[in-house]
Amino acid sequence: MPFITRNPILRETAHTLAPTTLLYALYVQFHGDYGPGGGFQAGVIFSVGLILYALTYGLERAQAVLSRRTAEVLSAFGVLLYALTGVAAMLRGAAFLDYSALAQQPLSGQHIGIMAIELGVGVTIVGVVMLIFYLLTDTGEAG
Repeated sequence: MPFITRNPILRETAHTLAPTTLLYALYVQFHGDYGPGGGFQAGVIFSVGLILYALTYGLERAQAVLSRRTAEVLSAFGVLLYALTGVAAMLRGAAFLDYSALAQQPLSGQHIGIMAIELGVGVTIVGVVMLIFYLLTDTGEAG
């Protein structure tokens, strides 16, 4: 791959930044209901960490961490989680995505609903962004 860097300074920097970026994405994901952030931002940040890894260590090693098939499954699972959260509210007699019906206490239900929705969005974004990256870097060599 032409974009694999052999520069030891860049490799060591990426070796430190990639896991830190992934950890920060999890922070943004799970604190998005209290402050800035949420599923979309966390998904993009997580994808950036994976793309940094791929650009530094190669596409093959990145696909060993998150394969194309896994990215496809994540994309579908995130949308399914989003939809099932809304359907769960409907099954409890409320409107679609009326989070207050998801628990005995309306405030707890809203917290559960927001976390589920944001997790679904985050997982979908990671899957879609990685699929776009894999498609853009596809050389046509592998079937």
